Amino acid sequence: MRAFAERDGAAVAALDEEERLVIARIVADVGLLLGAESFGSEPHSTLPHREDLAESLRFLDGVEDDPVEPEDPALLRLLPNAAPRDREVADEFRRLTQEDLRATKIARLRRLWDDLSAEATEWVVPTEQVMPMAAALTDVRLVVASRLALASDEDAEALHAEIARAAEAAEQGTEAEPPVDPERLWLGMLYDALTWLQESLVSVRLGGTA
Repeated sequence: MRAFAERDGAAVAALDEEERLVIARIVADVGLLLGAESFGSEPHSTLPHREDLAESLRFLDGVEDDPVEPEDPALLRLLPNAAPRDREVADEFRRLTQEDLRATKIARLRRLWDDLSAEATEWVVPTEQVMPMAAALTDVRLVVASRLALASDEDAEALHAEIARAAEAAEQGTEAEPPVDPERLWLGMLYDALTWLQESLVSVRLGGTA
């Protein structure tokens, strides 16, 4: 994986086929969480369909269709309350805006999914798509963070410590102490990779270096 860098007026990164597949799977399931119907099933797709992802991505189950506060904390992060202290106002605002907000987020995720499912060695994001793509990556990160129960900087630091402990144990050929849950480790590494990619993408837009 190579971070985004500016080239000929666009942001360009490099992901191998497996990296694209892993991220595209998560993007598709976040889209489904928001109510999309066809992620992963277009004729040109080489990615597994939803039923093939159920086992590895079961932590994303539970779509809420009602225009009321979602019970799923991950979906609530994607569709937050406009007035947390006034339930009536929050529900009315949600009723008026949620459909459009879902549609906007799904459209961005679909563009991200299309980019990742394309057969190319490089991921090229035109200038005008940098911020919408960064917003789509934010939505994916929010869902993964929710499943990892990351609610504070301390939670994130604890996760990084777990990853470092697991990596050190793997390097030494021993078991991590205390043990690290394999699914949490996998999700944590994915979260870090998404954060790194997003930061490099935004850096290109801001004129920095990746």
